[in-house]
Amino acid sequence: MSGGNGLRIVRLANFVTPSSGGLRTALGELGRGYLAAGHEPVLVVPGETESERTTFQGRIITLPGPELPGTGGYRVLAGRRRLRHLLEELAPDRLEVSDRTTLRWTGEWARRRRIPSVMVSHETADGVLRTWGLSESAAARAADRLNRRSAWAYSRIVCTTEWAEREFVRIGARNVVRAPLGVDLERCRPGRRSTALRARHAAGAEVLLLLCSRLSVEKRPGTALDALAALRERGVRATLVVAGDGPLKGSLIRRAKAEQLPVEFLGHVADRERVADLQAAADLCLAPGPAETFGLSALEALACGTPVVASASSALPEVVGDAGAAAADTGEDFATAVQDLLARPEASRREAARARAELFDWHRSVAAFLTAHDAVPAHDATSVHEGANATEAGR
Repeated sequence: MSGGNGLRIVRLANFVTPSSGGLRTALGELGRGYLAAGHEPVLVVPGETESERTTFQGRIITLPGPELPGTGGYRVLAGRRRLRHLLEELAPDRLEVSDRTTLRWTGEWARRRRIPSVMVSHETADGVLRTWGLSESAAARAADRLNRRSAWAYSRIVCTTEWAEREFVRIGARNVVRAPLGVDLERCRPGRRSTALRARHAAGAEVLLLLCSRLSVEKRPGTALDALAALRERGVRATLVVAGDGPLKGSLIRRAKAEQLPVEFLGHVADRERVADLQAAADLCLAPGPAETFGLSALEALACGTPVVASASSALPEVVGDAGAAAADTGEDFATAVQDLLARPEASRREAARARAELFDWHRSVAAFLTAHDAVPAHDATSVHEGANATEAGR
């Protein structure tokens, strides 16, 4: 039990690595917010070795977990006995889980102990299954079975968008709440735009495109290269910068070289300031992942004043609104959407992007997640949350 009026919120997450993107950011910002609100967040993640450290988002406990082949370094909390013992030692007041597959048993563990629990849907089950090759009907059937078990196991299911909520509405789940994620509007801002940085990466091209994504099958990074090829075939002098790493990186590099596509692969960019500079410098950002339920990278680009072309199959059109464009999952359609956005006056399209991002902030997100936990802030979190921006060491 946390001291004072605060609650000990134990959070479990798989698929988090030092080079993770949106999930790692969301976990960090929510943990920071819980701590600022007077609660005690404890994050448990898999890693190569066991460790514990105190960070800006509270305690982080790492348990040894096996690496999943072909995922580019993702690990899972597979030692059920060790994790169960840790949960019993931590004695959580609330449990928050960011994986509905290998960790679903923890919801049942919490239910037996009458501990309120939340499962956060960071992706749609049927969307991920489709990206791995299942037919639409087979993916929907498998997702429905998985989601029924999750909805029964946890006190509440948190979805970040209406799009993500639909697969639970489809099965008649009554314990679903919506809590959007947020964006750092101070770090991600239009004033970061540098014409010198843009010129350096554009290398003489008229259009600078940016893909900030993990290079894995469910993110469909190849669609960005398809779009670039289509644009160049139409006479558009465009170039693409890719910030991200993953199991598909090698094949994408070989393809770009074979097809003589002007693509600059930066690998994983750990410096979030540098990422924001890239997002501000780009003319447009591409978000081709069809299973995205929110898309933090896309929202960060909008906050930097850069419009986004997103997969129409994902939740991003709901997030992006009229500050970008939705495209079918082909290079040709993405190329058309790029040209449509570029036809708008630059100043107005960049202003619209920033205005859209300002509808989302982490204060609102933290408040929504705490509401899902029935956790009233122990004190006013706003000033503390803002002051915590200076404590990035350990992130």
